[in-house]
Amino acid sequence: MEKLGLKRPKVYKEYFIAIVPPDPAREEAQKLKEYFKDRYNSKASLNSPPHITLHMPFRWLESKEAVLTDSLKEFFSVSTAFELSLRNFSGFPPRVIFIGVEENMTLNNLQRQLRDFCKRSLNLFNANYRELPFHAHLTLAFRDLKKDKYEQAWEEFSLRQFHYDLQVEKAALLKHDGKVWHVYKEFQLNLTKEIH
Repeated sequence: MEKLGLKRPKVYKEYFIAIVPPDPAREEAQKLKEYFKDRYNSKASLNSPPHITLHMPFRWLESKEAVLTDSLKEFFSVSTAFELSLRNFSGFPPRVIFIGVEENMTLNNLQRQLRDFCKRSLNLFNANYRELPFHAHLTLAFRDLKKDKYEQAWEEFSLRQFHYDLQVEKAALLKHDGKVWHVYKEFQLNLTKEIH
């Protein structure tokens, strides 16, 4: 193809960056997503593994994927592992119900640093979330949860409890295969304890 003077077409894929909790929290969150599908007919969240988004989806040239993964590996290698608590449920009416993430300055700083790094080093400018502040959460149901089902689900989940303490040691790059999102690459965080 190249020899004939024809250039290969540029293929862009969709990616996003997240924390995918380890088991058993991941397994429990996955069961809750399945429950929303069965009980409330909301299955859109099943298109990705349970996760806490650090950088919203973006398009990237697939042939330059190594640039992306190498850059993220370098970024996360100097980010320190940290503890995180998933606690209870909350929502963004009228469609979103999620597992809450306790306020965590290390997570907030990591997200802000990642956003700035992606702008500066990878030229990604789509992570401003319409200027909304970062609100860490793990989505269980969203765009296909009907408004009346949201009310029913919230009535149930506002009374339920959920609690997992996690050690966050990895971040993940997820890639869309045309149908669903998969963890494409994981990046180890720095496990060295900070000296106080």
